[in-house]
Amino acid sequence: MIAATRRWFRRNRTPLAIGVGVIGAGYVVTQYVLGKISDARERMSSDRIARENLRRRFEQNQEDCTFTVLALLPTATDNILQELQTERITFELQQQKAAKLARDGVAHPSELGSGPPSVTDDDARSMASLQSESGIHASQMGIPSATSAGDGPQDGGQQAQKLRKTKLQLWNDLKISSITRSFTLLYMLALLTLLTRIQLNLLGRRSYLSSVVSLATGGMEQSTISLENHDDDNPDQAYGNDFETNRRYLTFSWWLLHRGWKQVMLKVEAAVTEVFGSLSIRDEITMEKFSDLTIEVRKRVEGSTDAERKAGRWLEYLLPSRDQEDFVLKESGMTTESPSAASSGTTPLRRLLDETSDLIDSPPFSHVLTLLLDAGFATLVEQKVSEQAFKIPPTSDIPDLNAPRITEVVDVKPVKLPAVLAILSRQAHSIGNGVPNEYLQSMEQVRDLEAFAAVVYSSNWETEISPMNDDSALFTQKDGPSGPEIVPTESQTFETGVGQESLVDVGATSSFESAWEKAVEKDATAADA
Repeated sequence: MIAATRRWFRRNRTPLAIGVGVIGAGYVVTQYVLGKISDARERMSSDRIARENLRRRFEQNQEDCTFTVLALLPTATDNILQELQTERITFELQQQKAAKLARDGVAHPSELGSGPPSVTDDDARSMASLQSESGIHASQMGIPSATSAGDGPQDGGQQAQKLRKTKLQLWNDLKISSITRSFTLLYMLALLTLLTRIQLNLLGRRSYLSSVVSLATGGMEQSTISLENHDDDNPDQAYGNDFETNRRYLTFSWWLLHRGWKQVMLKVEAAVTEVFGSLSIRDEITMEKFSDLTIEVRKRVEGSTDAERKAGRWLEYLLPSRDQEDFVLKESGMTTESPSAASSGTTPLRRLLDETSDLIDSPPFSHVLTLLLDAGFATLVEQKVSEQAFKIPPTSDIPDLNAPRITEVVDVKPVKLPAVLAILSRQAHSIGNGVPNEYLQSMEQVRDLEAFAAVVYSSNWETEISPMNDDSALFTQKDGPSGPEIVPTESQTFETGVGQESLVDVGATSSFESAWEKAVEKDATAADA
């Protein structure tokens, strides 16, 4: 039996060896495939977790931008309100009116309504309307009583003529001041929103890349990239590992809040004077005309065509020139060991400032700024002024921000100009100090704002990481639709706030403008779908 078995194995040893080999090879292949599938599952799970963490970090960054804007805006608002004292002009007019009533022996301003309308009656009604609509009283301005300034009725016609001229000048100053103040605050809110988005998203990107470098240079002690925001737990690691540089970089918003606002105000004031200067305080104005005049002001400030708006330069309002950078650091309380701490071309602060300048001078910045201003002016003109001054009922609870901002309004009764000025005077406080701030909320509903922030957050990775570490293992090369692309080894895609994944290629030849075009093209495709 044993011999027969041996003979059988000897005769069939070749088929048996082949069978054992096949079975062994199949087992090895099966284990290899199962291992690859398991690795792929782990990799997919890790990528999904990384994308979710990065998405949450990005969304938290945008919330930080909102709170930062709300914290910084009152500083600029106080400067603008101090410069354009609309309420003080209002009560100087009230003081003159009260003095005239005392000279004429009129006991109460209400007695003016008993006779037929006249120039004096119109002034009184305009003054009363402006005071009641704005909700500010003379006692809040610290203006002395008008009765003490009254002269006797023996003053001649020359004094009366001088008084009328002074009153006319005050009314004109009030007109320019109230319109300029509300418009300037809208420009400041839009500029501060964009500047804050650029700053915090650049620093948020540095925080992520700092984790990449730590993983690449720290050995195997850390197996995953830290994407969670623990800035509040460890201030020294806020937005990366160079807290002092980041603190100085954020300080440069001081320029817009303390210097740039005045340049913006002067530009807006010149446009308002040119457009609204011919209007008399006794004129009636329609909603359509006010909308058209508002558009004319914006054309003079921003540009009348798309090409002019894209070519517009806002950098001088947002950041200081190089020779003023050390001055800004000193004025904002930063101490520098070297007078040229900010101007050195090799420091991280210099790179951040240069990239910020490039972003501000880019056409996408002007495009998004125009959309933010569209939303702000739509809230002011089409909602507040139209509803409160012209008594136009709202057409929709949720305005369409993609529709034309200033629409033609017909069959609406015109109102006196002081009624519109009163609304603008009151809305200026809402723009600068409103809680909640409806104007900031309307601007943040602009889809391109988040797309702009996403492009800032996800572009130029290789440029930022090169000064940190020259290890080429941090990046891999792959073939893309437009040629070879250099991408970080960790996934960099993330979900935008509208539920769409951002498709931004990070390549050696990619630029901010090309990434922006791809993001806008994808956003338009998603909207059409």
